Amino acid sequence: MAEVFVEYSEPVIAKGGRTFMARACGADMDASRWQGWIEFVPIDGGAVLKSGRETTQPNRTDTAYWATGLTRIYLEGALERALNPLRVPSSVSFPPQVDGAWRETAGPMHPRQSVLNPFSIYRKGESLLRNQLSALSGWHLVNIVEAYGLSEQRLPELEIMPEPVLVELIVSAVHKRTLAQA
Repeated sequence: MAEVFVEYSEPVIAKGGRTFMARACGADMDASRWQGWIEFVPIDGGAVLKSGRETTQPNRTDTAYWATGLTRIYLEGALERALNPLRVPSSVSFPPQVDGAWRETAGPMHPRQSVLNPFSIYRKGESLLRNQLSALSGWHLVNIVEAYGLSEQRLPELEIMPEPVLVELIVSAVHKRTLAQA
């Protein structure tokens, strides 16, 4: 059964100016895993928006802990993803939604989606980007590298890298690309 772990007190504002209140939710996936997602309640009324699965954790306690650590930047990114879902070819199918929670099924691989835009955060400061990246799990970091094409290394190589190495790879690639575009 789905539950709300945290209701955030500060509103999240979309690029178009629409304001939402965010809440982190979660539910069990099976006997050994929990998942978390973000729901956005429009201040001006209307349907509640829901992000896709934002995290997979081994238990309820870890999912609740994940919910307590989300930053404003993370929530802004989740809102952007909820408002502008990733467009995928019709040949890719997503698992059915049951009781508000995503259930995994066998099938094609899903495209990698980043939980944050490293270039946007870098513009606010390299140390902020490092802090944000350091709070993420390795698979989130790999997704960022893949989603933004930040490395020529193959996926299996990225997946075995320690998290601090992935953070440095991302910061370095974003720095280099930002300088090249200046």
